[in-house]
Amino acid sequence: MKPRNISSLSAHFERLSVSSASIRPATTLLSSLSARRPALSENTTPISRRPFSSTTSRQGNWLLPTQPEKKRSRKGRPRVPTGGSARGTTMVWGDYGLRMCDHHRRVSAAQLKNGEEAIKVRLKGMRYRLYKRVCASIGVYSSGNEVRMGKGKGSFDHWASRIAVSKIIFELKGDVHEQVARDAFRLAGNKMPGQYEFVKKGDAPVVGITKLDGVTMEELKRPRRKVPLPMPIDLGSTAETMSSTTSTSVSPDA
Repeated sequence: MKPRNISSLSAHFERLSVSSASIRPATTLLSSLSARRPALSENTTPISRRPFSSTTSRQGNWLLPTQPEKKRSRKGRPRVPTGGSARGTTMVWGDYGLRMCDHHRRVSAAQLKNGEEAIKVRLKGMRYRLYKRVCASIGVYSSGNEVRMGKGKGSFDHWASRIAVSKIIFELKGDVHEQVARDAFRLAGNKMPGQYEFVKKGDAPVVGITKLDGVTMEELKRPRRKVPLPMPIDLGSTAETMSSTTSTSVSPDA
């Protein structure tokens, strides 16, 4: 290396030095940032830029359970409220709905999907929102044909939902005419097993198969037969009967 280059390199190293000044404190930085922001007046309130939630909404599938089954589900029966409960029989979010009206049953996920597709095809191009009030979370297991009894429950076949009588299945809300909604729900009911009826927002709830339209819950719970009153007991006639019975049994003619 030439001595000229060595001297220039040493001169550059001599110029380098570590600054002994302390790091600028955070208060100075915050003060500078606050000075750049426009001052708020006393009447205006600060606007919070923080969103309601930073997590994304979980878009679940209503035709599948949220968690796997811990053990294989039995056939079971749908929960039919017999104590006077009308839960799930009225509209909650939508304006029109589809309600099962004949008997409780188990509806498979494929049948529910067919009903949903029928509604979507009929309402294609319209502005609406469809709500599902049921979920296919019950596993159905079956064995093959000509299989002898025993040796386990069988293998998984499909998912299903237990739907009680008078249960709302679909709800519809949007810029849709009532007759169009009736036609869409009619097509959906034809695709699914059972009989269904069209309901609107504000319709009376149903207890079992009895609509509470002019019928109160107290009248529904009252006994159908009148409770019989206890027979009055006459002490005088009872004493005379006892005495005649005793005299008859003691007489010699007997």
